[in-house]
Amino acid sequence: MDPSKDLAAYGYGSVAWKERMESWKQRQEKLQTMKNEKGGKEWDDDGDNPDLPLMDEARQPLSRKLPISSSQINPYRMIIVIRLVVLGFFFHYRVMHPVNDAYALWLISVICEIWFGLSWILDQFPKWLPIDRETYLDRLSLRYEKEGQPSQLAPVDIFVSTVDPLKEPPLVMANTVLSILAVDYPVDKVSCYVSDDGAAMLTFEALSETSEFARKWVPFCKKFNIEPRAPEFYFAQKIDFLKDKVEASFVKERRAMKREYEEFKVRINALVAKAQKVPEEGWTMQDGTPWPGNNVRDHPGMIQVFLGQSGGHDSDGNELPRLVYVSREKRPGYNHHKKAGAMNALVSVIRIHLSWVSAVLTNAPYLLNLDCDHYFNNSKAIREAMCFMMDPLIGKRVCYVQFPQRFDGIDRHDRYANRNTVFFDINMKGLDGIQGPIYVGTGCVFRRLALYGYDAPKAKKPPTRTCNCLPKWCCCGCCCSGTKKKKKNTKPKTELKKRFLKKKDAGTPPPLEGIEEGIEGIETENPTPQHKLEKKFGQSSVFVASTMLEDGGTLKGTSPASLLKEAIHVISCGYEDKTEWGKEVGWIYGSVTEDILTGFKMHCHGWRSIYCIPARPALKGSAPINLSDRLHQVLRWALSSIEIFLSRHCPLWYGYGGGLKWLERLSYINATVYPWTSIPLLAYCTLPAVCCLLTGKFITPELSNVASLWFLSLFICIFATSILEMRWSGVGIEEWWRTEQFWVIGGVSAHLFAVFQGLLKVLAGVDTNFTVTSKGGDDEEFSQLYAFKWTTLLIPPTTLLIINLIGVVAGVSNAINNGYESWGPLFGKLFFAFWVIVHLYPFLKGLLGRQNRTPTIIIVWSILLASIFSLLCVRVDPFLAKSDGPLLEECGLDCN
Repeated sequence: MDPSKDLAAYGYGSVAWKERMESWKQRQEKLQTMKNEKGGKEWDDDGDNPDLPLMDEARQPLSRKLPISSSQINPYRMIIVIRLVVLGFFFHYRVMHPVNDAYALWLISVICEIWFGLSWILDQFPKWLPIDRETYLDRLSLRYEKEGQPSQLAPVDIFVSTVDPLKEPPLVMANTVLSILAVDYPVDKVSCYVSDDGAAMLTFEALSETSEFARKWVPFCKKFNIEPRAPEFYFAQKIDFLKDKVEASFVKERRAMKREYEEFKVRINALVAKAQKVPEEGWTMQDGTPWPGNNVRDHPGMIQVFLGQSGGHDSDGNELPRLVYVSREKRPGYNHHKKAGAMNALVSVIRIHLSWVSAVLTNAPYLLNLDCDHYFNNSKAIREAMCFMMDPLIGKRVCYVQFPQRFDGIDRHDRYANRNTVFFDINMKGLDGIQGPIYVGTGCVFRRLALYGYDAPKAKKPPTRTCNCLPKWCCCGCCCSGTKKKKKNTKPKTELKKRFLKKKDAGTPPPLEGIEEGIEGIETENPTPQHKLEKKFGQSSVFVASTMLEDGGTLKGTSPASLLKEAIHVISCGYEDKTEWGKEVGWIYGSVTEDILTGFKMHCHGWRSIYCIPARPALKGSAPINLSDRLHQVLRWALSSIEIFLSRHCPLWYGYGGGLKWLERLSYINATVYPWTSIPLLAYCTLPAVCCLLTGKFITPELSNVASLWFLSLFICIFATSILEMRWSGVGIEEWWRTEQFWVIGGVSAHLFAVFQGLLKVLAGVDTNFTVTSKGGDDEEFSQLYAFKWTTLLIPPTTLLIINLIGVVAGVSNAINNGYESWGPLFGKLFFAFWVIVHLYPFLKGLLGRQNRTPTIIIVWSILLASIFSLLCVRVDPFLAKSDGPLLEECGLDCN
């Protein structure tokens, strides 16, 4: 398409248009050169190189892959293969050379080492194809936001979930909502829904105050284009806020806005202080009626619109995005499925309620879910996601776009590995090169169609080339590549149609207008019958009708009163009964956290996901830097993995025959199996280090030259793999080391407890409570870092520290008593003890706290357990070979 033929369509000025024409001419010259090099053949761009010319502007990709350079990735892959070979020879030596005088110790250590090797394979090979991605926001705007025309960008519904306003402070939630309302996206395309699963009046009133402050905050953000657009974090920045700000009124308006925000904080804090003392008769609203959510476990569904078509304007008279409060119905005797159930209630209610909020039904095809403490750090984050979702080449097969989690308020050394950069910058990039990253529970933009449990659209296979050089009866040579002529079916078309519908009803989407419009290479499936849709989505005709609208539309013949009634109906307790909600539709039930299972089901349906890392972090949140809260957070994640592993959705046996790739399956297996590593990890941190020092035995026999070579090669490969991994990912060595340390800390505490709790829940039916991690903290910086909270999770690591310290003292004392000949074997034994102590060092610092004082109960329990274990190793000594004969002693006399 020649850009000179349609000047008005692009809306550029004369200077910009000249620059565009020069760029277009250069691309045409490059295209001609490439055609000449190809011998005049047509040159096809796959969308991965923006420098290649594209003749059709409408088909230009909105993103591209950036593979890791071969100089970085090839040595990394080579070391992986070498390490795999060395690992094989290492295990061959370990199995073929048992330690006869400490057979039990040798056997336990070998079993642990084999498990560690398998865990490494599950974790390593999904990182074989890491990639980066780049988006083109200018192309997105050029295509969907032409001057003088309404924006064609897709609508997005944003979910914010909260439960307990005491653990999730309202001010934190308010900053998240304000950053959403000020996002750089067409206001009529954005709707924010706050799901209050605790039905707290404090949350309701805080949201009302937030909606009023948003009328002043949003125009200020857009006028001066500030980042981030959460006021608490914007005003806390220690940077030059005048940088790139040229308007003379900026300083004055910023000062005024800061005063407004301080007053807003005072009002929110006053609400929090008021909520500390609950009246005996319960809370009452302004009109004197009782607050419906006074009983958290027994209350009706609630919906309140704060910003919408009426009253949804800022101080400058411009429209604001929609803001809706939703609290689903709670009744005794129902399983409400925690956060997953709340998200599914929102998915249902927005399909109906938007018709009541505004005259035009947006029926957003995309959903973004956020935790209440994750705010928009990048106002263009939604546009970044739309570069993948609305991409003409890959968009229709993308189920969700996952942003990495980035955090504020973490100390520089990140003692407890809260940033988790190894997972977000290494593992997730590797998965993006296969079938896509796993869903991590927040910061994810979903395609609504994928949440409804439909299969991914299938790409048409290109027609097979045939030749006419030989007769039709010839089936050899070049004609072997041709397709055989299909046998004509003589059955009636109506019978074939019935059989086809029976086969396809369960996994195909309903007829969606425009879903495949303009997209080549996609097959359109047959429709699903109405009665099956009602059985799948529930008995709400309005909701079922809304599922048929993919890219917008209006539900005709419905009144606001009837729509409100339907909205309350779909968030009632019994609506999901005998439907596929939580099984095949929406967020999947069956675990404490819903993230891994929901993403896994989508990948099994053939969808792929995208990992988007903008130059400016899209979202930021707060992390529990307190040791106890951090361990409880890890416990919750590990317990979820155990529940999935013991369910029918375990990746070891679920989803075969679908669209899940085998490397992606390995990653999901690793995500559900990793808590079981706590058992061999605990054994390896205890037996080899301590029993070797207390009993004088060792887990390996005397090493030969060949054996020493394999041991040395294995250690070199381990270090080389880590160094090359850090090189291509950009992760620093300190971040990598903190992750390694917390892998041991969490493994011997939270992961171990998760295994036993998961077994009790699945096998014995003993359920565990869901603990909400505290968000925010005191005003003092890093105050949570030194806060100490008692939890039983602290006992196993403390016991390990004491046991290994006892072992070191005993080993050194024994070497001193036995002379210099015993020092050589001692160093190998001390290696394991020091390995444990060094990895548990951050835990030790957290245990001591700011005042270097530890609760007496932890010290008593840990010393008691360590003493019992040490005495068993010394006195019982199960690792010594037993003799059945009499005990013979030398008499000391010289008979000669």
